[in-house]
Amino acid sequence: MKRTAVAAAVLGTLLGLPALAEVQPPQDVAYPGTISLKVDATDLAHRIFKVHEEVPVQAGPLTLLYPAWIPGHHSPTGPIDKVAGIKISAKGQAIPWERDQGNVYAFHLTVPQGVDSISVDFDFLSPQNPHQGRVVMTPEMLNLQWNTVALYPAGHFSRQIQVQPSVTIPEGWQLATALEQQDHSGNSYSFKAIDFENLVDSPIFAGSHYKRLDLAPGAKVPVHLNVFADKAKDLEVSDEALKIHQALIKQVYKVYGTQHYNHYDFLLALTDKLGGIGLEHHRSSENSAKENYFTEWDKSWLGRDLLAHEFNHSWNGKYRRPAGVWTPNYNEVKRDHGLWVYEGQTQYWGFVFSARSGLWSHDQAMDRMALLAATYDKGRPGMQWRNILDTTNDPTIAQRSPLPFRSYQMSEDYYSGGQLIWLAVDAKLRELSHDKHSLDDFGKAFFGVHPGAWDINTYEFEEVVKTLDGIEHYDWSDFLNSRLKGHVNLSQSMNDQGWKLVYDDKPSEATKAVEGRYKGTDFVYSLGFMAGKDGTLGDVLWDSPAFNAGLSPSMTILAVNGEQFDGDVLKDAVTKAKTDKAPIELLVKDFNQYKTVTIDYHGGLKYPHLVRIKGKKDYLSQVLKAR
Repeated sequence: MKRTAVAAAVLGTLLGLPALAEVQPPQDVAYPGTISLKVDATDLAHRIFKVHEEVPVQAGPLTLLYPAWIPGHHSPTGPIDKVAGIKISAKGQAIPWERDQGNVYAFHLTVPQGVDSISVDFDFLSPQNPHQGRVVMTPEMLNLQWNTVALYPAGHFSRQIQVQPSVTIPEGWQLATALEQQDHSGNSYSFKAIDFENLVDSPIFAGSHYKRLDLAPGAKVPVHLNVFADKAKDLEVSDEALKIHQALIKQVYKVYGTQHYNHYDFLLALTDKLGGIGLEHHRSSENSAKENYFTEWDKSWLGRDLLAHEFNHSWNGKYRRPAGVWTPNYNEVKRDHGLWVYEGQTQYWGFVFSARSGLWSHDQAMDRMALLAATYDKGRPGMQWRNILDTTNDPTIAQRSPLPFRSYQMSEDYYSGGQLIWLAVDAKLRELSHDKHSLDDFGKAFFGVHPGAWDINTYEFEEVVKTLDGIEHYDWSDFLNSRLKGHVNLSQSMNDQGWKLVYDDKPSEATKAVEGRYKGTDFVYSLGFMAGKDGTLGDVLWDSPAFNAGLSPSMTILAVNGEQFDGDVLKDAVTKAKTDKAPIELLVKDFNQYKTVTIDYHGGLKYPHLVRIKGKKDYLSQVLKAR
């Protein structure tokens, strides 16, 4: 039998608990007073962040919220499971609290009469290993994200809640953040008061090995690259690498013509311990890379588009933001349908700015473009039933958890699929204008507005269409929707740019780099899988020769035609089968069972490349050329 609301309230009173209340919807009114938020981040042994808040209050019911919908995650991923030891008190007396029965991110309490400030204490128990979540504290560095270490009052827009933040870090360490420092004593730092929305948008990196690089020397608006490393030797930066990163800033400015920050700080961790990250903020970004990012420059190129991608987000995603993605606080549901612009066009610019600045050579960028095109030519059979717009729901559907058959299920394809849509837009703008206009013009008109503003400027689909139409008149709504909502081969964008996708038996430098990074061998466009060094299969391409022969993800190949598995042995077998027509015989392990699988495939090795289309304008080389 259900208890009535009255009975529940009476029981709560008898137990000394607050009567449960509805979570108040946020209002655009100032919260009275300033919250003091202190974080002790010195417990490296246990990886615990200890939190103390002083919250101005008024007597009566109060609901405190733990942030759930985290910007940049596009999903309700706030790590509430890592919060422990919550204690709320006033004047030395404990105040009972109760978690909301339907919303586990909400905590209800009643503030006693005569109390105008409460103390809130809790521990954030950060992951001990990657199986528990992203590791954010190691013996050499830490990543403090304010949304993980704060409870805030419901009923107000987050921008209307003022917070005075401070942090204590391990002795001898240094930190970097977009926050403006107010005081510093020993290893404790306090920062100027800031609204909660921008506090969450201003994380901290700290560590024992640190270097700060000026990426805009002499500029009125500073830009710095703050590098933290596991080892001091990984902080050695060549003049060439520094100049290339400085060129990145110049190339972005040449498109947008303005900035939407008063200073910008890249936070970059070179580590194999701290969890990987690429997360955008308005005046900073959280990034991580391999330890050899600077010290083995020629080997580390594959992921060097990360900084370009996250920097671009200051314009696209942070300043200009799809209306459904912005919410008044961190516990309102986001609607992510605009991510094909937010992330898709940023993915486009990440590649483009990497090429224009020299983070990638022209050939490296072309190799990456070929891999991108192949993904939507042969690598996404899921496009038969899903479309790109529907994948904008994936941050909530899957929350980046591993998938059994990603090629068929698809996952956040608004990134790369969106990138191909914007490549098609660029080609169409060039075609309509006889090569006088391009996506650069859209970037400046849509994102390069209101110099110096760093509030949030939202938009809807119709404004995207209107801006494109102002550059070149066309039925842009149909052009975009046919690709967003249709089941089309998005690799056609390369043809529009003047290049044709082909496959041959020679792996590109990008393919080799991917194999090196993931310690595997690429048979995706031949047999239909990527094989790990030990023969373990990742995603098996839906309806590929391997899939149709009965192979599935997580099986392990033990032998190839009677010979112990090795990537090169399987390559030789695929090459041989092209001419002798004998099937490829694999001994595989599936759980505790062993079986022989025969793949009747004779197409040889296949790797994607781009070649020029004769007689067609080469737009893509213009896209990638430095401005």
